[in-house]
Amino acid sequence: MITYVVIPEERIKILRHKKEWIEEIEKLSKTKIEFGENQQMIISGEDPISVMRVRDIIRALGRGFDYQSALNLLDEEYFLEIINLKEFAKTRNRQIELKGRVIGSEGSAKQRIEEMTNTKIAVHGKTISIIGKWNDVQKAREAIEMLLKGAMHNTVYRFLERSYNDRSISR
Repeated sequence: MITYVVIPEERIKILRHKKEWIEEIEKLSKTKIEFGENQQMIISGEDPISVMRVRDIIRALGRGFDYQSALNLLDEEYFLEIINLKEFAKTRNRQIELKGRVIGSEGSAKQRIEEMTNTKIAVHGKTISIIGKWNDVQKAREAIEMLLKGAMHNTVYRFLERSYNDRSISR
């Protein structure tokens, strides 16, 4: 199976310089990763699931995640979710404002959502991306979408606290 991924040029440059990352991903997943034309990367392998997991790793690296966080996607319990800001704001200025709401003062909102949902969040370009286990990613997505739709930060934190308490009780 072969699949293609297009990622931002500045992230391609990083991957070209981090050959050891590519080699490790290939070794762990038994896939082959090549640089195509422009910003395209080509992933091939015998196992379609491994190819799709590597595609998500490359997408995560393209969205600004650090290498270790992206590598979690080799685990079948982890998922990558990408929220497109164009769905919430038409203008570039409004998209910048919304990214600021999700990041919060000195990164406080992003960090708090990550801690309360046990996820990793990357804000890059016109996207907000989340890596984590399925239920955790869904809670983080819901919290981020609440902020993008204008909810106050305290409202979002209360929502996450209730979700966390509900999860603790059900275990």
